[in-house]
Amino acid sequence: MTTPPSRHPLTSTHRQPPTDSDLGPADPEEQTSVSIYVRPRTDQEAPTGRVSREDWAAIGGADPVDLDAVAAFAREHGLTVTGRDLGRRLVVVTGRVADLSAAFGTELRSYRTADGTAYRGRRGPLSVPAGLADVVVGVFGLDTRPQARTHLRAASAQAISYPPTEVAAAYAAPTGTGTGQCVGILELGGGYSASDLSTYFSGLGLATPTVTAVSVDGGTNAPGGSADAEVMLDIEVVGCVANGAHIAVYFAPNTDQGFLDAVTQAIHDTTNKPSVLSISWGGPESTWTAQAMTQMEQAFTDAATLGVTVTVAAGDNGSTDGVSDGQQHVDFPASAPHALACGGTTLELSGTATDPSITSEVVWNDLSSGDGATGGGVSAQFPLPSFQASAGVPVSANPGGKAGRGVPDVAGDADPETGYAVRVDGSNTVVGGTSAVAPLWAGLVAVCNASLGRDVGYLNPTLYGLAPSSGAFHDITSGSNGAYQAKAGWDPCTGLGSPDGQALLTSLQAAGTTS
Repeated sequence: MTTPPSRHPLTSTHRQPPTDSDLGPADPEEQTSVSIYVRPRTDQEAPTGRVSREDWAAIGGADPVDLDAVAAFAREHGLTVTGRDLGRRLVVVTGRVADLSAAFGTELRSYRTADGTAYRGRRGPLSVPAGLADVVVGVFGLDTRPQARTHLRAASAQAISYPPTEVAAAYAAPTGTGTGQCVGILELGGGYSASDLSTYFSGLGLATPTVTAVSVDGGTNAPGGSADAEVMLDIEVVGCVANGAHIAVYFAPNTDQGFLDAVTQAIHDTTNKPSVLSISWGGPESTWTAQAMTQMEQAFTDAATLGVTVTVAAGDNGSTDGVSDGQQHVDFPASAPHALACGGTTLELSGTATDPSITSEVVWNDLSSGDGATGGGVSAQFPLPSFQASAGVPVSANPGGKAGRGVPDVAGDADPETGYAVRVDGSNTVVGGTSAVAPLWAGLVAVCNASLGRDVGYLNPTLYGLAPSSGAFHDITSGSNGAYQAKAGWDPCTGLGSPDGQALLTSLQAAGTTS
C-alpha cells in the first residue's frame, strides 16, 4: 500500500507477510482494540534515580498533549478512545477493522495456522499523519498472529526429579521468606487451579501462597489447556523459593500487543506492586518487529527506574533458537539489555532433599535426542551493553561475526531429565526448560529483597561487577548449546553461572542499593 505524502511510515512497524493459510480480507465490521504507545514526555529531564510508581507519570510518563493528539487522530477516523494511561504512555482505541486499516494505512487479512488458530495479519509498515510521526512509537493489535511460545519441556519416564525446594537448597537460597514481596508472573494462556496449589504446597509442608489473577486485554485464568503446565510451574517454583510472597499472575492473549500490555501493566501496577517480574515466554528475535523489541526494552528500562527486576527465560532450542535458516539466533525478550536472561543447566545432586549437594552441573544440551538445550548467543538487535564490556562476549557465530548483547546472564537447572516435580491439572508430573529458571531467579530475588529490606531492581550491572571471589555463582565450564561452548567466566550458554544464593545476598548487602 502506497503511503500518501501527508502521512509518515513507521518503519519499525514493518511486518513480514504471514506464511500461514490466507483466508482473504479480514471482516471489515469486526470490532477490535489497538494499543498505541507514545514517546516519553520531553518537558522533563530523564530520571536518573529510583522513582515511585505513584510519581512516575509526572516524571517518566507521557505528555498529556501527546495523548490528546492521538485521541484526536482516532476520533477523526471513527475510532473510540477506550483507555488512556499517562504512566504507561498508552492510548487504547477501539473500532471497526475497516476504520483501523484506514487510520494506519494497512490491509488486514485473515489467516489460519496449521493447528487451526485463526488470526488477523498484515505486511509492511504502518503509517500515521506526519504530525504524529515523532509522537507515536508503537502500534499493536492490528496483527494478532501468535507471538511467543513457552520455554517448557516434559521429562521422560526415566527422569530424575527434584521439588523446587530441593533445587533452591542446592543453590543455597537464603533462609527466610518472601513475606512482604509481590512477584509478578506473565502468562499468555493457560491457568491454575487453587485446589492443585493447595495440594501441592501442603504436600511440601509449605503455606499455600496468595495468588491473584490479573486480566490484561481480556486474558483470564483459564485452566484446561496445554499452557497450564507453564502457569503451574511458574507459580510453584516461585512459591517454593520465596514462600510467603504474594504472586500476581498477569494473563494476556498470545500476541505482541498482549505481551507488551501485560508487561507494562505489571510494571506500573499500583495495586499489587510487584518487585520482580518473571517471564517464561518468548521467541527468536527474527520473529518480532523492531517496534515490539524497542518498546519491550523501553518497558524494562522503566522497570529498572521503578526498582523492578525482570527475569526472562533464554529459550530451549539451543543456539539456533529453533530457527531452521542455518543461522544462530537468540530469544527475545531475554535478549533485551534490561532483562536478566536465564539459561539452563543439567543439575545432579546427592544428599537429602533438605541438605543436597551439587555433584555435577553442566550446560543443558539434549539436542542429540531431540529434547532441547539452553538458548544463548549474541543478539542481532541490541549492541553490547556497557555491563558486558569486560565479560568476554564473543562476536556472533553467524557469518560476519557481529558484536552484540550476550545471552544469557545467569543460569539454573533446566534439563527436564533433572527436572522439577510439579502438579498440573490434578496430576503430579516432571518438567524442565528455562521456563523453570526465570521463576527460580525471580523467587531468589524476592527473598533477597525481603532480607535486605529494599528492592534490588536492575541487577545486571551489579552481577557483572562481582568478583569471582564473591562466590555468588557456580561457574559452569563444561558443555555447549550448539555453536557456543562453556568456558571459565561468562559464556553464551550459562552466562555467569548458577547461583549461590547466600553468597549472592552477602554481595548485594555489600553492594548497596542498585539502580
